[in-house]
Amino acid sequence: MAGDLILLVLAALPLMGSPGPATLSLAAIGAAFGARVSINYFLGITLGTIGVLLLIAVGITGLILAEPALTIVISLLAAAYILYLAYRIATAPVIGSGLTASKPPSFMGGFLLAIANPKAYVAISAVYSGNILLPDNLLLDTVFKIATLTMVIIVVNTLWLIFGSLLATRLQNPRVSRTVNILFAVMLVASVVLSLLL
Repeated sequence: MAGDLILLVLAALPLMGSPGPATLSLAAIGAAFGARVSINYFLGITLGTIGVLLLIAVGITGLILAEPALTIVISLLAAAYILYLAYRIATAPVIGSGLTASKPPSFMGGFLLAIANPKAYVAISAVYSGNILLPDNLLLDTVFKIATLTMVIIVVNTLWLIFGSLLATRLQNPRVSRTVNILFAVMLVASVVLSLLL
């Protein structure tokens, strides 16, 4: 079983850790506001993504995705929030500039983004359904997969937030910092467009 757990983690890291709306937003929030100030948003994204994992584990995702109108509404609401978030990131004062920073996005903003993130459903569904650890005990199989993928979610989200905040601490030039904030905002919007098209 240890080998199967390793394979699950190796499959999950690139799929769940690749750039997408939640991961890019964490890096962007880290770059715009710093890791410490962004912890509530980080917790929202992390718990929301774990919520997606639990929805997949109990099969509710199939019911949600089976209703096209509901899927469209959720996707449009997520896209609207991400556009708002991209604006906040692009216009955030540069760290260390002496300007009063606007408030970073909240726990609830991160949670809702994670729950409505189409990439999360695709990536987690692929990893979750593509790996069976204990075929003779599906309940224990479910528990092990949820625990393992929860750890992957926490590690991936932590690394993206730290990456963004480290990038910000290296950028002392206000013009370069502003450019990075805008670049993160554009990448965030592009990730949503790509996830909706695929």
